[in-house]
Amino acid sequence: MDTLLTTFDTALRTLFAKPHASQVCPTLPEQATALTEEEKRRSAGLMRVNHVGEVCAQALYTAQAFSTQNPALRAHFTRACVEETDHLAWTAQRLEELGSRPSLLNPLWYAGAFGLGLLAGRLGDSVSLGFVEETEIQVGAHLQSHLDSLPAGDHTSRAIVAQMRDDELRHAQDAQSAGAMELPTPVKELMRAAAKVMTTVAQRI
Repeated sequence: MDTLLTTFDTALRTLFAKPHASQVCPTLPEQATALTEEEKRRSAGLMRVNHVGEVCAQALYTAQAFSTQNPALRAHFTRACVEETDHLAWTAQRLEELGSRPSLLNPLWYAGAFGLGLLAGRLGDSVSLGFVEETEIQVGAHLQSHLDSLPAGDHTSRAIVAQMRDDELRHAQDAQSAGAMELPTPVKELMRAAAKVMTTVAQRI
């Protein structure tokens, strides 16, 4: 019952409450950010996608913590979920600073990611960890592409994305160390295709 209540609480907080980070948002204080309106729109679209990714991360980790019967693994997923809350807060704050908003489809993204997390969890701990590892590897690559796409002068967004990339790759390594099973290539490709749809839609809506 406690796990169920925590699961509902996390969903409500992710979708409807203002997230609060436990760590200070990464910045480059010596680098002033001055953007044109077009650059602000471009940065906002990319940061909206990153915010959606963090909404999905909350859903995935929460669902996997709910699914596992292993207390140590549940603690692993719960700890990762808390760390991802920093990313959620940072991207939400940056969107506000850019005069933009999160995706209007966040409840849909959350529900879809939660369903995937439940499915992965039901297939066993090694599969669930393998899903985390592959997800975080793909997210790390995606964030690197955003570093290449963000306006060169948007030092604030770039500092956030760089820290997120490093954290996601660490989560992938943590999952591997915890016993992740490598997923079959067709599954990895399906995950990439689904992520492509999500990022394309979320950048606009």
